[in-house]
Amino acid sequence: MRLFLAPMEGVVDFQMRQMLTDIGGLDACVTEFLRICDQRLPRRVFIKLCPELEHHSKTQANTPVAFQLLGGNPEAMAYNAAKAASLGAHSIDLNFGCPAKTVNRNDGGAKLLQEPERVHNIVKAVRNAVPSDIDVTAKIRLGFKDRSLGLDNALAIAEGGAQQLVVHARSKVDGYRPPAYWSELRPLREQLSIPVIANGEIWSPEDLQRCAEQSGCVDFMIGRGLLARPDLALQIKNPDQHIPWQWGSILPILHSFFEKGLTQYPEKYCGNRLKQWFMYLQRSYPEAETFFDKLKRLRSRIDIENLFVQQALAHNIKLSYDNKR
Repeated sequence: MRLFLAPMEGVVDFQMRQMLTDIGGLDACVTEFLRICDQRLPRRVFIKLCPELEHHSKTQANTPVAFQLLGGNPEAMAYNAAKAASLGAHSIDLNFGCPAKTVNRNDGGAKLLQEPERVHNIVKAVRNAVPSDIDVTAKIRLGFKDRSLGLDNALAIAEGGAQQLVVHARSKVDGYRPPAYWSELRPLREQLSIPVIANGEIWSPEDLQRCAEQSGCVDFMIGRGLLARPDLALQIKNPDQHIPWQWGSILPILHSFFEKGLTQYPEKYCGNRLKQWFMYLQRSYPEAETFFDKLKRLRSRIDIENLFVQQALAHNIKLSYDNKR
């Protein structure tokens, strides 16, 4: 079994990839998407999105990072894929799954699933543009307005030369509303010769087991579930050895995440990414809800630091985090 960290736009950036792969259990991750129109983008844009390019395209935990592109122009996608490969990307991932209205209005993401031939042409152009030792992969939803073209798009991608396919088991119109239609992945897996990775609505080891039974998939991509339970990949990979973390293990990770992000934003925004993460953590930890009720009103670094100290004292928790444990 392989577990992949999903490339959640505006959430799973370099810092989040580093934190979650440090915890362990993940086999690979993907950058947020780089939006491609008709332009040839400079080196600095690639490095800003994926600092791991300067470290053999791996996180500090030695977890591989694929570079993700999004766009509808085959030639522009091909050129920029070749650029990413020249900068050290070991894998190019193509986004045909983003449901965001802004992206879809601008000829990108899930909108392209209405035209499997265009999807095929983009994959083929990118495959032809990068060296043979660089993987080309793709992520789709089961469709746009409905799920009727899931297999057509999957075959278009495989025939275009992709090495593997991630499928979010919903259409664009389904959004993120439960359920995920895991059983509809089974025909794709049975008819494709490349690996099909299941994605969508995996919040627990039990969810993953049900997904495996219904989809027939053996590899999985998880996004929101890992934000809600940072050690979920460890729970899945080591069910007999790993004891699920309690709040005492989570709080030091959050404190470390906050401290590492202080240099990235003006002080009045210094807690924004932390607050974003707490939206997911509240699903799994009652203590997170109490913490967030106080955190959401704070703006300064000192006030947020003091809140961490207060919570640590209240729960008898040490805030130092050893990312090698």
